[in-house]
Amino acid sequence: MGVCQSTADRQLAEYRRSHEIDKQLERERRQQTKHCKVLLLGTGESGKSTIRKQMRIINNNGFTHDELMAWRTVVFRNMLDSAHVIIKAMQEFEYSYSSPEAQASASILIHDIDPNITQLDTETTQSLRILWDDPNVQRLLAEKQSEFYVMDNTPYFFDDIDRISDPNYVPTDQDVLLARLKSTGITEVVFQLDRLTIHMFDVGGQRSERKKWIHCFESVMSIIFCVALSEYDQVLLEDTTENRLVESIRLFESIINSRWFLHTSIMLFLNKVDLFKIKIEHVPLERFFPDYKGGNDANKAAKYILWRFLQTNRAKLHIYPHLTQATDTTNIRFVFAAVNETILQNALRDSGML
Repeated sequence: MGVCQSTADRQLAEYRRSHEIDKQLERERRQQTKHCKVLLLGTGESGKSTIRKQMRIINNNGFTHDELMAWRTVVFRNMLDSAHVIIKAMQEFEYSYSSPEAQASASILIHDIDPNITQLDTETTQSLRILWDDPNVQRLLAEKQSEFYVMDNTPYFFDDIDRISDPNYVPTDQDVLLARLKSTGITEVVFQLDRLTIHMFDVGGQRSERKKWIHCFESVMSIIFCVALSEYDQVLLEDTTENRLVESIRLFESIINSRWFLHTSIMLFLNKVDLFKIKIEHVPLERFFPDYKGGNDANKAAKYILWRFLQTNRAKLHIYPHLTQATDTTNIRFVFAAVNETILQNALRDSGML
């Protein structure tokens, strides 16, 4: 009788241990499903970093005063970099300045101003203002901008130079959204979505950065791929022979047909729609994509570009397109209501709850 009791006790103990192990494994499995990895991908200047900043504003109470102040020098250097690009283009395309003052300002900006400026002093501010107000500079931008690269934020910052040059200038959230700081490596933002913790990774978009993506590819729930609609007439910063939109289509094709993403949902953000609607009125899409026949209708043009991307989907993944303006918090808040629903559904599906 004692032997039987001892055997029964051992079996009961083993059952309990096994049951506890199973429960622990289930807890770990459930814990794992609470963390979702989302990749922000796209070519340089497509709006990835702006989306990441928006997640800070929408989900994490925005930026602290110290963080805003840290963007001052980024704004100043963006303005000086844009001035240098414009001055170089004026020379390359043989545009003359409309006044000796503008010519002198260009010389000051190139030769006398430290490129690592930390403050817009009176001389720098005046030189930037005179350069920007020169009618021939504006004519250059209107006639030749598709043939050289200048940052999209240039008009925004130059038109508001009085505010930005104030010694007590504190960047606004909108300034931070528009300021350009090249993405190098991988930057993470973490936020909550119901009971999910979202880890969103912004990956450098320039060609030199893409080799760093590969180790991020494991266990990715979703990809947000950003494409700048407005850049259909522009060339790459790192290769002036390559059309930016063509490069984006090629990158998208390589990503969605990769073995890493066979079970990944793809959110395609057709970004910079505000700039696109303005540009399509006077820069024909068919000049760069001859098979497009829709004229200057922005909706037809956007649908054509979307079609070009969808044609690359040989893997037959689920692709969810959205028209976006990454610098508009209201727009991104609205878009992410739909994106978040997709992420939640995927998380429930992968955890076996759907």
